[in-house]
Formats: sequence, structure tokens, C-alpha cells
Amino acid sequence: MHIGYLGGLSGRVADLGEAGRNGVMLAVEEVNAQGGIRGRQVLVEYADDAQDPATAKLALQNLLKKNVQLLIGPMTSAMAQAVLPDIETAQLPTVSPTVTATSLAGRDDMLFRVAPSVKSYSDQMAQADYQAGARKVAIVLDLGNRAFSQDWALQYGEAMRRLGAQIVAEQSFTSGDDASYGRALDALPRQGVDTLMVVASAVDTVRLIQTARNRGLTPRFSASSWAGTEALIQLGGKAVEGMYSAQLFDRDNGNPDYLRFAARYRERFKQEPGFAAVGAYDAARAALDALTRTSGQGGTALKRALQEGGPYAGLQESWRFDRMGDTLRAVRIAEVRDGRFKVRD
Repeated sequence: MHIGYLGGLSGRVADLGEAGRNGVMLAVEEVNAQGGIRGRQVLVEYADDAQDPATAKLALQNLLKKNVQLLIGPMTSAMAQAVLPDIETAQLPTVSPTVTATSLAGRDDMLFRVAPSVKSYSDQMAQADYQAGARKVAIVLDLGNRAFSQDWALQYGEAMRRLGAQIVAEQSFTSGDDASYGRALDALPRQGVDTLMVVASAVDTVRLIQTARNRGLTPRFSASSWAGTEALIQLGGKAVEGMYSAQLFDRDNGNPDYLRFAARYRERFKQEPGFAAVGAYDAARAALDALTRTSGQGGTALKRALQEGGPYAGLQESWRFDRMGDTLRAVRIAEVRDGRFKVRD
């Protein structure tokens, strides 16, 4: 039984890709230890998309040449957008742990999404920021994951306006171009911004905050769901204390399945599991369950099994795919407090 994993295993989004790979690895090892799928061991081919569309398309073609029956990934909306035409051509059922862009929702295609939509995240994020005092907000977004970042800026901005806040500015930068941080920040108003929403990976969020503080900008900072990995705290330290981020899960959840997973994750990888690892584990378990029910068949039979299966017993909640391969799951707002993500009551 052959499946593939596609994620950013190098470059500035490697924290997301590596965590996803780790979650898949643990899920597959569990299934194999229980005898595999109908007596057959599951083999995983891991591929790096490097957060680059051309690399992602080539990596997918290489996976297809190895006859994978199912794909876990990609981990960002931009990469999903890049490979979706090839996934459709190949009729390859694909389960993404973390893709959330609105443009990829509500479509009867081969892409299944474990995480809720950008709107679900951004609406709750706007509520939390407004309650924290956000009234005049600037948004800075990374164009390297445009499918997600522009969607987040739009949905979050609309939610803030509905609450009565103002979006006083919106600027963009390009991941990896350090000079573009400064250009984006210099274009913001020097006065009248009480909150800066950063829509970027953990690495770029930290770098942008550090650049802002070096320029004497001291608004309250807030982050999109994309930034909510353990790398945000590891790299940001005290600079990210007090920041909010929308999250797929609660690190203090007491579900026994989650506690066992977290203990195994820490023992194996010497770090805490983040939302990408949790989402990837849930994605892999659902995918492997569907493969079991189709006796290893792929294509449309596996797509139907994914649509009709569930509810799946996720690490923290039961969930299922709808007819379009989307999910409706709980969203938590976490605050960085004393060097940890703590879900707000």
C-alpha cells in the first residue's frame, strides 16, 4: 500500500512541512503496528515542495510515477492551488491537513481539507482582537502564499469592519526579501494604528515584528492561523508574548488519545506537537480508514469512501468531511503566555 506526502520540508515554511510529515509518520506507524491495511504494510513517499509552485508540481509528478494511491498534503493553500489541476487529472484523492483558502472550498474535486475555512478562523480572530481593543488596524501580508494571505486579509478585514473597527492600511511583502519588510512597514501610517495583523509564516511573522520594533513601531501585534506553530515562540521569544493566533487545537486538551499522541511526539521528535502535526495525524488516520474500507482501491472509490466515512475520532474532536470534502471544526483563539500557546476562555 503506497501513499504520498507533499509539504514544505525546506525553506522558510519548513516548520509546517516537517510537523505535517511527523504527524503522518506516527499515524502510519500505528496502523502498520496493528497489521497494516488488510494485512499489507503502508509505505509513505515523502516529497518536498519547497513552497514553490514549479517544485511542487514536479514533486507531485514524481510521486505519481511511484504509483501512490493517495496524497496527504499540501500544507499551504498556494501549493494546493498549484498542484490541484494535476491532482484532478490523475484523479488522486488528496487530504490536506492545513489548507484553508476560501477559493478551494465548496468544490467537488479530489481535494479534502481537514482544517476549517479561512472565514471560520478570521471571524473568531476578529472578535478576539476587537475585544482586546483593536479599533484601528493595519494588515501586512506575505504574497508568497497569496491564496491564503489575501483571503485572510479580506475575510478578517470584513469581520473587523462589521464589528465597528477600521482597516487603516494594508501592505504586502515577499517572504525571503528582508528589505520588503521595511518597505511594507514604512508605508504604514506613523500614528493611529493600535493593532498590526501579520499574515505570514511563523518565521516571517517574527522577522516582521522585530523589524517593526527596530523602527519604533509599538502597536499590539496579532497573527493569522498560519503563524501559530511552535517556531513562532522558539524564534520570537519575548517579542511575541501576548500575541493572539487562531488555532485548530488546544495544547492543554485532556483527551487521552491526544495525550498519548503528544507523549509519543515529544519522545520521538524532541519537541511539542503543533497544529500541523495534529492536523496531519487526523488527516492520515481518516485517509487510512478510507483505504481500509475500499480494500486499497484509489480514485473515485476512495473519494467516495472519504465523503461517506466518519465521523472520524480525531485527537481532540470527532469530525467528518461534507460532500465537497470540507470540514466544520472548532476554532480556538490562543494567546502566547509565558512562552506557551494558551487557549483563551
